[in-house]
Amino acid sequence: MIAVSSCLLEFCVRYDGQHQRYTPLKELYDEGKVISICPEVLGGLPTPRAPAEIVGGNGEDVLLGQAKVIDSQGFDVTEAFVRGAEIALKRVQDLNISLVVLKANSPSCGSQQIYSGEFNGSLKTGMGVCAALFKQNNIQILDENAPNLIPVVNALLDNAT
Repeated sequence: MIAVSSCLLEFCVRYDGQHQRYTPLKELYDEGKVISICPEVLGGLPTPRAPAEIVGGNGEDVLLGQAKVIDSQGFDVTEAFVRGAEIALKRVQDLNISLVVLKANSPSCGSQQIYSGEFNGSLKTGMGVCAALFKQNNIQILDENAPNLIPVVNALLDNAT
């Protein structure tokens, strides 16, 4: 079994109340081969909500208390992001999941890049809060843009049966 960001599975949990369905992953979810996680919702944030970005660093820095997650209205939502990441990690560990597919660029789930913290649409290298926590706990992370995503996921699922 693998875990996948809920928004990629057609759940309307993004900050804007929308989803970003990734059809091959949704099909695997419908077959019962993946579980859905949304760290932001698990952390208690509503849908929709103001967009948020990491200010002063990246997800690793947030976990160290050296950066914050701030929404576009200026509210500090760091605590909810950290709490949601911890809950997501526990769910993944409880199910012995070793691979997660997370939403690219998200302040929670981004695994390669995240938004810059300037709310201008630009990206910077770094991980989101949940992705950083997963990495610290040796959980493999891919995003929906990984060129070999579906073959890797299928191979893992085939080996598990």
